[in-house]
Amino acid sequence: MTEHKNTIIAVVLSLIVVIGWQYFIGYPQMERQRHEALIKQQEQAQQQPPATQSRTAGAPAVPAAPGAAPPVPQASASPPALTREAVIASSPRVAIDTPRLSGSIDLKGARLDNLALVQYRETVDPNSPPIVLFSPSGAPDAYYAEFGFVPASGTTATMPGPDTVWTQDGTGALTVDHPVVLAYDNGEGLIFRRTIAVDDHYLFTIKDEVQNKGAKAVTLFPYALISRHGTPHTLGYYILHEGLIGVMGDRGLQEETYKKIADKKSESWDVTDAWLGFTDKYWAAALLPDIDAKVHARFSAGEAGGQKTYQADYLLDPQTIAPGTTGTTAARLFAGAKEVSVVGINFPFAVAGGYNEALHLNHFDLLIDWGWFYFITKPMFLGIDFFFHLVGNFGIAILIVTVLVKLLFFPLANRSYVSMAKMKAVQPELTMIRQRYADDKVKQQQAMMEMYKKEKINPLAGCLPIAIQIPVFFSLYKVLFITIEMRHAPFYGWIHDLSAADPTNIFTLFGLIPFDPTVLPLVGGFLHLGLWPAIMGVTMWVQMKLNPRPPDPTQQMIFNWMPIIFTFMLAKFPAGLVIYWAWNNTLSVIQQSTIMHRNGAKIELWDNLKRTFVKPKQPAE
Repeated sequence: MTEHKNTIIAVVLSLIVVIGWQYFIGYPQMERQRHEALIKQQEQAQQQPPATQSRTAGAPAVPAAPGAAPPVPQASASPPALTREAVIASSPRVAIDTPRLSGSIDLKGARLDNLALVQYRETVDPNSPPIVLFSPSGAPDAYYAEFGFVPASGTTATMPGPDTVWTQDGTGALTVDHPVVLAYDNGEGLIFRRTIAVDDHYLFTIKDEVQNKGAKAVTLFPYALISRHGTPHTLGYYILHEGLIGVMGDRGLQEETYKKIADKKSESWDVTDAWLGFTDKYWAAALLPDIDAKVHARFSAGEAGGQKTYQADYLLDPQTIAPGTTGTTAARLFAGAKEVSVVGINFPFAVAGGYNEALHLNHFDLLIDWGWFYFITKPMFLGIDFFFHLVGNFGIAILIVTVLVKLLFFPLANRSYVSMAKMKAVQPELTMIRQRYADDKVKQQQAMMEMYKKEKINPLAGCLPIAIQIPVFFSLYKVLFITIEMRHAPFYGWIHDLSAADPTNIFTLFGLIPFDPTVLPLVGGFLHLGLWPAIMGVTMWVQMKLNPRPPDPTQQMIFNWMPIIFTFMLAKFPAGLVIYWAWNNTLSVIQQSTIMHRNGAKIELWDNLKRTFVKPKQPAE
């Protein structure tokens, strides 16, 4: 029964790995290839002379019932007919220039619609283009933030809209030390003044003032929105949320994928202490209203100009501005990289409070998808980040944390290896029991269990080191996958990005053969095997050979093939994860050998290795 249990456990673990690889790696890879093919088709279509098109203004507002709150303007879009650069050049702008951000504010509509993250590049090449976050309406992948007012039902005053041209009071770009002031006079007694400031990271503060010089009071609803035109490309991984996100007061975290919100059309909440926006893997844009403000928050999806649109917005309570008075409102916008120290991390003894703590936001740290096992993922990141600041290399930090994890679980692993050593010591007696009760499996099992009990042996002890390693493995995978700190983090030699797969390939002799075998049909996906995955496979193989040879042929086959299967499965995983596993295997081999030697068990490593390459002689009949 014990042998059958071990066989079942090994088969289940192997199936989990195979199915997990297909779900998390294989299927998303197919989706990316499909998406790339669609992009190529779209690019080819755009190369054809487009029909005459124009940038449309905001969609007409739906009339509200008397006394009811009006709707937030819904974005409208035309099919992208111009390049991003052409759209930016077509309207007057105010430059944005900070150590982390560059771009401009469109004076037509006073939108924040041109933003690049200058400290992050598209590739590991420092000369590659910076990451573009916001793009204006009319450009491909339009993505922008808009702020303003909608009038109460029955109000006829003209409001500034997407086509309204504002003027700048004074001159100069928006910098950390120089806010920008924009103004618009509707010619009907209302003067709008907007002050935009930015900090040294990714937080914009927008203050709106409305001066009423007319003869009648006006009632206005402040609003803010973030809009995206076209369905953004997502990686499609189950462990990562990409799409609309927000924390809606006491209703907690709300996440919607683009597909789900397209099916629902709209979802809204009336709450306080909320924030909402869009999140990508490494970047995000979020509206941060005052924590005490009552907001009508909404996620929505629509279609305009043959293009799908997605929007996160909120509407505040109305303000009635009497003649001769001025109404004010303020808004905040986060637009940038999801750096842990900037966003914040909510964990005991954590030192990175970021905006979450400084602005007293409602779990703004959830903007980073730490997952269900955050209680493991967060300390894993904090440990790696701590040692990174000591040694200056994330790869070395991972190796140090691996040693600490081994020390933390040393008592459990020690008992496991001691039990395995005892198991090896009683192998002759177990063989005798099998022979004595060869025809009576029940008595055979009873005799074996009595021996295990007498010798204090756990027959499943060999599974414990693997079971301990699994949660640590996945937490490190999560950290490498989601945190921007790991993006483009170099190790040594050929590893320039720990969050990406090992770029070398044994099947091309590390570039000596000028052919890409991964393009071959069916088998191409398995023909990428870097040097570090190969090293990991060897260390895993050595660790498996350190154990006594299983008597059951099925177990022997499974344990012989498992290192090979894991090697190819992990070939496309982040290099940092593969380096961790290789290092962990090496430490395990040292630890297991030492413990077995102290307990008097024979270390059969060389014997098992010899059996792998040399077929044992059959006894003479």
